[in-house]
Amino acid sequence: MKDKLKFEIPSWNQIHKMLINQKEKIRSDNFIPDTIIAITRGGWIPARLLSDLLEVHDLTTIRVEFYLGPSKTREKPILTQKLSKQIAAKKILLVDDVADSGKSLQIAKNHILQKHPTVVKIATLYKKPQSKIEPNYYEKIAKHWIIFPWDIRETSKKIWEQNQNKNSIKNKEMELIQTGLTKTLIKKFLKEITEENK
Repeated sequence: MKDKLKFEIPSWNQIHKMLINQKEKIRSDNFIPDTIIAITRGGWIPARLLSDLLEVHDLTTIRVEFYLGPSKTREKPILTQKLSKQIAAKKILLVDDVADSGKSLQIAKNHILQKHPTVVKIATLYKKPQSKIEPNYYEKIAKHWIIFPWDIRETSKKIWEQNQNKNSIKNKEMELIQTGLTKTLIKKFLKEITEENK
């Protein structure tokens, strides 16, 4: 029997505290980046908050597509939005929400290095034990799938789609609520999702 997927669900408040702590680590490392690059979509919000906390207003993005849902990925990550900004001779902080397999971070870092920055450091909120890349800064090691405050609906939909033939909507609702998500949000999102899929 397949193991039941387990989740970690940080709150907005926990995320903010983690990023404040990360700012202190970055500053104590005497690293002030010239540019912060977010890997979209997961790195957008952490990068924006770090931009504010570090007072680094040069913020840009690249996009790497890899995940199809909880614990489901493409065969390999694809860089779908390249860096359009000139970063030669600049110090770069590359930001994502989690270093899971590390493959997305690796493809992003390799792309950035082709633009000849002086240094590229990586910051993530979480690191998974299996990550092939070690972020310079991370706040917590996680073994489970992380549901961030900014992707609750998307993750709920992916879980529902992956299991819609196996469980009734009521069972799926209870399963999602047991992960720690609020009953109100889950009921609202599952109602929307089931209506979309009629």
